[in-house]
Amino acid sequence: MKLDIIGDIHGCFDEFHMLTHTLGYKWDEGIPVHPDGRTLAFVGDLTDRGPDSVRVMDVVCRLFEEQNALFVPGNHCNKLYRYFLGNNVQETHGLETTVAELDSMPANEYRLLRKRFLSMYEESPLYHVLEDQRLVIAHAGIRADYIGRFDARVKTFVLYGDITGEKHPDGSPVRRDWAKKYAGDAYVVYGHTPVSAPRAIGNTINIDTGCVFGGKLTALRWPEREILSVDSQQPLVREKFRSFSDVS
Repeated sequence: MKLDIIGDIHGCFDEFHMLTHTLGYKWDEGIPVHPDGRTLAFVGDLTDRGPDSVRVMDVVCRLFEEQNALFVPGNHCNKLYRYFLGNNVQETHGLETTVAELDSMPANEYRLLRKRFLSMYEESPLYHVLEDQRLVIAHAGIRADYIGRFDARVKTFVLYGDITGEKHPDGSPVRRDWAKKYAGDAYVVYGHTPVSAPRAIGNTINIDTGCVFGGKLTALRWPEREILSVDSQQPLVREKFRSFSDVS
């Protein structure tokens, strides 16, 4: 399987459009299709904070429906899913930007997009194990001994990372640097924590290069393990590129 795995988009549609062009995809039908049959995969956090969450959602849902694109949920996807279900979630940390877009949609278009996103979410796994267990796509990463498990502890890890329960001054969670200790055979592609450049440690790589915070939008090509990035068009928020805190 030839994949192009894209990091956290967070509503940055223009950068997504540019990156897929850079990867060789054509938009003749309103969605990116590769002439050589490559498949797009997404590490989650499609929406929130950026300017065009609805457009990103619509295109990724179409790719899932029509092109067998791969999707795994991020924590922002999970929160949007719960919002769509009518759960009492706080419209904060970026969800408010997505909700504002949704509120401006005609009711019939909103209902259709909601249905399509819910279907994609419910039909996708918590994380993908691919290529005879040689490749794992998980939003915030995964420990080697968690691969194959889908219990609550694993779900928390995959969505939020190896959190300690402590908070940074801005309220964001402190996370252990799980990748430094990862010794599994599977190559883990993940995102979630913005880094200034793709961060490869052992058999892991973080491809969330903080597009919504003015960094880059990054893709990893599989099996080539080639990295391609495009510059963000968003304002730079340097303090959002947080280093992992290794407290273990």
